[in-house]
Amino acid sequence: MKQQQFSGTGVALVTPYHKGKVDFEALERVIEHVITGGVDFIVSLGSTGEAIMLTTAECKEVFKFTLEKINERMPVVAGLFGANSTLHLIERVRNYDLEGFSAIMSSSPSYVKPTQEGIYQHYMALEAISPLPIIIYNVPGRTASNVTADTTLRLARASKKFIAVKEASGQIDQAVSIIKHKPDDFLVLSGDDSLTLPIIACGGKGVISVIANALPEQFSGMVQAALSGDFDTARRIHLDLHDIHPLLYVDGNPAGIKAVMKTMGLCSGEVRSPLVPVRESTFELLKVELEKMYASAGA
Repeated sequence: MKQQQFSGTGVALVTPYHKGKVDFEALERVIEHVITGGVDFIVSLGSTGEAIMLTTAECKEVFKFTLEKINERMPVVAGLFGANSTLHLIERVRNYDLEGFSAIMSSSPSYVKPTQEGIYQHYMALEAISPLPIIIYNVPGRTASNVTADTTLRLARASKKFIAVKEASGQIDQAVSIIKHKPDDFLVLSGDDSLTLPIIACGGKGVISVIANALPEQFSGMVQAALSGDFDTARRIHLDLHDIHPLLYVDGNPAGIKAVMKTMGLCSGEVRSPLVPVRESTFELLKVELEKMYASAGA
């Protein structure tokens, strides 16, 4: 089934910058780093990729470059964001060459706070014109509108084109409700790295991750262990990473993960305004927690 290619660890790739411009040399390093680290699929231009910070021309360049460098080694999902209206989203889908992608991922409209019926109609309009399978992205912390379990399930039952949800509500009960009542071939993916283990324990099939940009081997190892039922190993890795997760977001995403990646020589810590790099105090705390993680893993 096409859905199964999105089990395991997906990574929402950062978009590296150098002096304000997209740094394609660094992007290639990041791509090779996560593939070597064992991720299962890649999301290009998700929230962590600062999709709404890029111009349409830059988005097209990043899509093209990412597909070329991955070269069919794993599935790639196209993030399609920045649309507060259904009409704008449809225009964006029609404006992009999506050949080579395996699916698209799109969040519900932000700012306008649609009703659940409005969210349902929005996604059904996308379903009618999308040339690819769709991953629903529920991220109320960014959109200000939760896609409820009932709405997600309604969409999953309405069309086979909806293959998964990236559930980033932070509500375990909501994720579990979807897992319990969903169609058999519909995947629930964690949208919060720190909740990935409990979601998999309840029947989720993976994650679309932030931390895997920097630590793909560790995080993918946790996910694979959990999916195979080795919860002792999964729990150990989960606890090793536990204190790193909150520090990645205290100064905003992707500033935190880019700060970690800077220490690893993968890319700069640059983000685009109105985002700013992490504070020095946050940077120092991240370095301390990373050292603890490496020490624990080597013990």
